[in-house]
Amino acid sequence: MNKIKYGMVGGGQGAFIGGVHRIAARMDNHFELVAGAFSSTAEKSKDSAEELGVSPDRAYGDFTEMAKAEAARENGIEAVAIVTPNNMHFPVAKAFLEAGIHVICDKPMTTSIEDARELVKLVETSGRLFVLTHNYSGYPLIRHAKAMVSNGDLGKIQVIQAEYPQDWLTDAIEGTGQKQAAWRTDPAQSGIGGCVGDIGTHAFHLAGYVSGLKAEKVAADLTSFVSGRDLDDNVHVMLRYEDGAKGMIWASQVAPGNENGLKLRIYGTKGGLSWEQENPNRLVHTPFGKPPCILTRGGPGLGPEAERMSRVPPGHPEGYLEGFANIYSEAAAAIVAFRNGQTPDKAVHFPTVNDGVEGVAFIVACVQSSEADSAWTEIER
Repeated sequence: MNKIKYGMVGGGQGAFIGGVHRIAARMDNHFELVAGAFSSTAEKSKDSAEELGVSPDRAYGDFTEMAKAEAARENGIEAVAIVTPNNMHFPVAKAFLEAGIHVICDKPMTTSIEDARELVKLVETSGRLFVLTHNYSGYPLIRHAKAMVSNGDLGKIQVIQAEYPQDWLTDAIEGTGQKQAAWRTDPAQSGIGGCVGDIGTHAFHLAGYVSGLKAEKVAADLTSFVSGRDLDDNVHVMLRYEDGAKGMIWASQVAPGNENGLKLRIYGTKGGLSWEQENPNRLVHTPFGKPPCILTRGGPGLGPEAERMSRVPPGHPEGYLEGFANIYSEAAAAIVAFRNGQTPDKAVHFPTVNDGVEGVAFIVACVQSSEADSAWTEIER
């Protein structure tokens, strides 16, 4: 396979998630970074390009210039990775979709539901791929859990519990010059949701991805515990899913002792599943009335859904970076199929623009509910 030439918007010097995307893109040797608008100024973008081995003539001062120039090049990029603060996701995605370039975008997809809906239309009219990097859906045992639910191993789903506690914003570090904290707590860059948009959307997406169910309503309580903070840093949400299932999500960035404690538990009429992101190679399945069964990545009892997401033998840990890489590899398969006028293998899948709308609608509904004293609020997609 000829490597997919891709560019990046954002992710320059001092950024965190840009480096994660670059590692993920090169892990399975499908992508080659050849262009970028890595920063908001041309000088900083060129400095980042030099560090990353990108040719100076393909280091751009802004994303609109990059989209036009790359679309016009005979060897221009096929895809762009968007790793900017949230407020830039929509305009960047729009520019590249209109230029005929596939988009790989960090979450949440946009800062408004109107922009999210417009992106759906842009993806449809452009015919290009839109990949949303909800990386936890790329973990092998999450793929297996989804297959188990789909196969009916848990029976009718009744209860969904998800949580994602962190502690890194317990103090007001956004006032100390900490770059990641500064933009995530700034409504102008992050949007109307703080913690709910940053990590609450991960818990929400994972719950829907594994259960296969759509949430219909939320009753949310969003709190800013740190004095002077403009956006929420703690989230409690009750959810009503289709088909009668009920759910709860807790997300917090002010919970001392927690690092990245994403957990998912799903219970049906025939049994339950439990998975923890900090121990991602272990999935507990408890059939009703029987002892728990512990499934491990690469171990016996797993199906092809998990096996195709694994790289190394059992006992060697795989996790965060590999989950991202799996999303990139799924995207690569789809891009190559597009390049050849084909349909990718039916096993290939990744979060799409529709998942992006779901996430933004969830954020909006949670904010509206919290402002209405936690009243039940419909998720309007």
